[in-house]
Amino acid sequence: MDDMEFLEDDKRGESPNQKLDRNWMELLQELRVLQTGVQILAGFLLTLPFQAKFDTLDSVQVALYLFNVMVAALTTALILLPVSVHRRLFRKRLKSVLVASADFMAKTALGGVAVLIVGTALLVYDVVAGRSAALIAGGAIVLVLLFLLLVVPLWLSYRSRRPRGTGE
Repeated sequence: MDDMEFLEDDKRGESPNQKLDRNWMELLQELRVLQTGVQILAGFLLTLPFQAKFDTLDSVQVALYLFNVMVAALTTALILLPVSVHRRLFRKRLKSVLVASADFMAKTALGGVAVLIVGTALLVYDVVAGRSAALIAGGAIVLVLLFLLLVVPLWLSYRSRRPRGTGE
C-alpha cells in the first residue's frame, strides 16, 4: 500500500487525513480478529505440556510443538507491533507511514496465523492419527489456506478491475 493510494478520491468525500484515520481503525479491527485466533491457538498449545500424554511425544512431535509455540509468540508480537509503532509515531504527523506499515504487519501476521494453523493441525493429526495422516492433512490445509488467503483476494481484486459487462 503506498501513500498515493490514500490520497485518491474514493467518492466518500473524505479528506486524506479522514481516509487515513478510517484505514487505521479498519486495520485495528482486523488485528483484533487475528489476535483472538492466535490467542485461542496459543492457549491450546500452552495447555499441552500439562497433559499426561505429552510425555509420550516423540522428538519430531516435541520439535513441532516448540515450533508452534514460537510461531504463536512471534505472531502475537507482530499483531501488537502496530500499536507499538503507533505509540512511537503518535503526534508526529506520520499517519500515512503508520497505516502503510501496519498494513504490511497485518499481512505478515496473517502469514504467521496460517503457519500456526498448519503447524497445530500437523501436531494434532500426528499425535492422534499418525505421521502419514498428519502430512496429508497438513498438505490439504496448506492448499486451502493458499486458496483462501491468496487466490480469493487476488481474484476479487482482478474481478473488481474488469469493466462490467451486461451479462453480470
